Amino acid sequence: MYIYIMTKKRIFLQLFCVVFFFGMISLNAQGNSIKNTTTLIQPDYLKAGDTVAIVAPSGILKNRNGEVAQATALLKSWSLNVVVGDHVFSKDNHFAGTDAQRCEDFQKALDDPTISAIWSARGGYGTVRILDKLDYTTFKKNPKWVIGYSDITALHNQVHNEGVESLHALMCVSLTKDLSEIEESINTFKDALFGKPIAYTLKGSPYNRVGEVTAPVVGGNLTILHTMLGSSTSIDTSGKILFIEEIGEYKYHIDRMLQSLKRAGYFENCKGLMVGDMSRMRKNTTLWGTSVEQLILDALAEYDFPIVFNVPAGHEKDNRALILGRNATITVGKDVSTVVFWK
Repeated sequence: MYIYIMTKKRIFLQLFCVVFFFGMISLNAQGNSIKNTTTLIQPDYLKAGDTVAIVAPSGILKNRNGEVAQATALLKSWSLNVVVGDHVFSKDNHFAGTDAQRCEDFQKALDDPTISAIWSARGGYGTVRILDKLDYTTFKKNPKWVIGYSDITALHNQVHNEGVESLHALMCVSLTKDLSEIEESINTFKDALFGKPIAYTLKGSPYNRVGEVTAPVVGGNLTILHTMLGSSTSIDTSGKILFIEEIGEYKYHIDRMLQSLKRAGYFENCKGLMVGDMSRMRKNTTLWGTSVEQLILDALAEYDFPIVFNVPAGHEKDNRALILGRNATITVGKDVSTVVFWK
């Protein structure tokens, strides 16, 4: 009888522990869900007299002094002040200075309360090497716009996970001698910074998957999104519209990355997909056999969310601003589509 009673007590205790354990998992999951759907903090829009910091968290700026000077002049023409990071033109093999130097410039810009936006001079490769060295404590008390694309996607991811909106837009090296060539890119960049409405009408595509959805926009360069998988810098796409763009990849690389993201659950609760430029696609000796658009549709065939192609953002001259973390409505049709960001 004693053994029987002790066994009952032990079983009860074990059941209690199991219920408590899974209950805590459920609460944590709910907490994470709440965190992931919370509206992000919007940094203050810029106004005349505000200051923008130009930094280089990634690739080397060899013979790019002219573009940085041009970028400085552009910002000043908008009545903004400009500070250029101490190590923007530093050199450390592939990078714009050592990891410590690049991190120092970016951290200083994050912490300086007089700086309203941080504009990356260029992308390339290298941002991932400083991600875990950055401290966002002061930044979250005084949020500011982080601006760039391509390799800067890593920073967009991290800023998103810190709960702050950011700006996917052109960089200093995107500027051309004749700025009229990139007029739309510049105009939308300025509009986003100064808080004017951002809305785009896109040319249609027979590949578009028709539909309409309103949700926060996240994403950026596909390779960087893929690289972030499994780390604290990976983003949760649940309830969100994912934007992707790419340059210089083989089609089978695009498929491999999409398959990896899919296997990681990236698209399970995604609400929509915006496909930007797929630039300078490489030709493999064994041809893929379909367009990149069809490749994307095939990879995501089991999902029913809207997919819009021809989003003018990425590695082309027409690289329009996207406010990451901000709610947008995408209305997707075969003949015409629209993207409208909400204020």
